[in-house]
Amino acid sequence: MESLRCTIMRGGTSKAVFLREEDLPPPGAGRDAICLRVFGSPDRRQIDGLGGADPLTSKMAIIGPPRRPDADVTYTFGQVEIDRPHVDYHSLCGNISAAVGQYAIESGMVAPVEGMTRVRAWTTNLKRMLTIEVPVKNGRPVALGTYRVPGVPGTGAKISIDFSDTAGGATGALLPTGNPVDTLDVPGVGLVEVSLVDIGNAHVFVRARDVGMTGIETPAEIDANKDLLERLERIRAAGAVRMGMASSVEAARSETPATPIIGMISPPASYVGNLDGVPVAAEDVDLVSRLLFMQISHKTYAGTSTVCTGVAARIPGTLVAEAARVEAQGRMELRIGHPAGVIDTESDVVLSGTDRNHGVRRATLGRTARRILDGTVYLDSDE
Repeated sequence: MESLRCTIMRGGTSKAVFLREEDLPPPGAGRDAICLRVFGSPDRRQIDGLGGADPLTSKMAIIGPPRRPDADVTYTFGQVEIDRPHVDYHSLCGNISAAVGQYAIESGMVAPVEGMTRVRAWTTNLKRMLTIEVPVKNGRPVALGTYRVPGVPGTGAKISIDFSDTAGGATGALLPTGNPVDTLDVPGVGLVEVSLVDIGNAHVFVRARDVGMTGIETPAEIDANKDLLERLERIRAAGAVRMGMASSVEAARSETPATPIIGMISPPASYVGNLDGVPVAAEDVDLVSRLLFMQISHKTYAGTSTVCTGVAARIPGTLVAEAARVEAQGRMELRIGHPAGVIDTESDVVLSGTDRNHGVRRATLGRTARRILDGTVYLDSDE
């Protein structure tokens, strides 16, 4: 294979290379080798490929025809590692999921419906369905709008993604252990209270103060603290083991580097956005959170983390509910203060007593997307 057709799209605060399933070999080592070549991995600069040398821009979406009668397309997300030859398929990217809906319509895989087109994408990563609502005008996805995503220049048309069907997708249950709070005995760290929640992606939530953080640190401050990064990774790894996602704390980084995502939660506070210097007032958020993704600090806030944080805030006893503003408990919307600003999500959770699978009727994320490039990527292969 010498070349592949490809599309580069931004979804929310991430960017991905979109490939067609029919252009690739079946899942396995052969497919992964091609994808690594496309991105220029492993190489910290990804200088010989399309990767952007950052976890938020080293993402891939493989789109194919529906494999289920209730789906419109099949969607496989790949987190392409930068400094080692590995593609992680355990996770799902909420930001890129917004672009999947637009791509499916623009590529002719889904017929446009004037006003709003609903694209049902079956994710092979979690074996669950996403419902993506894309505004359409004159048979095309709307590009311009007034919806702002902190971390993305300008504004665009709002695309809504409902992740409610992904509850328990990675571990089998919304609360994998059945508990709103668990105590982990983390090697090299000690006893740490966490909330383990699985929707969108599996997450480990910890109090910021319990790991020595104020909760309003910038990504640069977090990444500069190597001791903190190591402790957070150990907590994340211990959470992965408790949820059955990794065989050991030592093996978690190689077995499942992208998920679970770890979030450091704290009550509402004022700070300054790290990307544009705009102040974020405590009264404009319901809680504050910082994320570690692929062992470095997330510059904004992951889409799946947004919905998972929102759902966790609706479950009594979780560390997220503990930190959230009391008034937020009476409404569906949750406003999350993250390094670049504020993101909101709507959640509707039906509590079910001792059942670890509380019902999730709604878990939405608003994003914007843009098609950047259609073209051919050359592989320089002798095969």
